[in-house]
Amino acid sequence: MTRWKGARGEWLPGLLCFLAACAPAAQPAAGPGAGLDPERLERIGDAVGDSIGAGEIPGAVVIVGRRGEVAYCRAFGNRALVPAPEPMTADTVFDVSSLTKVLATTPAVMILAEEGKVRLDDRVSRYLPRFTGGGKEKITVRQLLTHYSGLRPDFDLSREWSGTGAALRELWGEKTEAEPGTKFVYSDLNFIALGELVRAVSGRGLELFARERIHAPLGMNDTGFLPPKSLLGRIAPTEPRRNTLRYLGGRAEGLDAMVRGEVHDPTAWRMGGVAGHAGLFSSARDLALYAQMLLGGGAFGGGERGGRRLLSPAAVEAMTRPQSPAGALPLRGFGWDIDSDYASPRGELLGGGYGHTGFTGTSLWVWPEEGLFVGILTNRVHPSGGKNINHLRGAIANIVAAALVP
Repeated sequence: MTRWKGARGEWLPGLLCFLAACAPAAQPAAGPGAGLDPERLERIGDAVGDSIGAGEIPGAVVIVGRRGEVAYCRAFGNRALVPAPEPMTADTVFDVSSLTKVLATTPAVMILAEEGKVRLDDRVSRYLPRFTGGGKEKITVRQLLTHYSGLRPDFDLSREWSGTGAALRELWGEKTEAEPGTKFVYSDLNFIALGELVRAVSGRGLELFARERIHAPLGMNDTGFLPPKSLLGRIAPTEPRRNTLRYLGGRAEGLDAMVRGEVHDPTAWRMGGVAGHAGLFSSARDLALYAQMLLGGGAFGGGERGGRRLLSPAAVEAMTRPQSPAGALPLRGFGWDIDSDYASPRGELLGGGYGHTGFTGTSLWVWPEEGLFVGILTNRVHPSGGKNINHLRGAIANIVAAALVP
């Protein structure tokens, strides 16, 4: 299959050093123009080491970039513990879980909005006629993107169903639990609906749309749904399938094998591995490319042609500024978190910016005013469940903030 093949894209001139900075056995590589103190960045290793020692994570890859340069990229600990230890490498590919929402689904919707094919204040039923009943007919695209739709967080997996078609039938039967636009509830159902909206409007499934319109142009060659077997050796495992299904009430007798190369999220797994809320796999290298595109106002590439553009500056600015209803908290952009209980990767010293987390132990936070991003990739759920790593996320952000120099 060729779904993960595509144009390599063009490297941003300042990210050329990234090829060396995030090689499989990467070491810190702060460039002279990055504006980050390399000695202070070394404290990241202490924080990650403490987390590994406490049994919170088996390992991690941390990448930090500023002013178009990767200042730090290092792998720690192990990629796998079970069935046998494997050392973590900087090119490890992770199930990024809910980062799918902002690495694939949100930019896909914004591209369609730029093309005039989707209006964000339209009711979703304009594009998905079966998205009606139970209060859903009032929900707008904007409310899905900001998690103010009134839908519950997820399906109840105690009901037996399988496949995308069955998931959509479940979605058509959902009822709102709050008046749309009045209450924030972080909901995977919102992004399952958005993934279907992308398919309905573009005529391309989310998997192909994201590959062709987002990841291939950027050269994000480690990023996609349904990773090929050729990548299996680099993919970080998560936990047995029986564990994942129990999160939402599903039954999982006999599913004891370690999940590796398949989506961890139980709903996305039932949907065949492709969904608007989860299912994407990616690497530190690719997170850096995507983050730098955002910091460039949607532009990427360079050279004589002056670069290319994935999104307009207006679309990037709209995605990443507060879009919650007037006076409402928490603050959400389109897809992105700005200020909420989920904002642990922001830390306390720098504040501001926008980002997102993933259940499996991943996060990306971007500070546009500083030209800065921090990506943290772990498989905290390996080998069986895992612990909360919000403390680690915030600690790394604070270390990076303290390393900023003019």
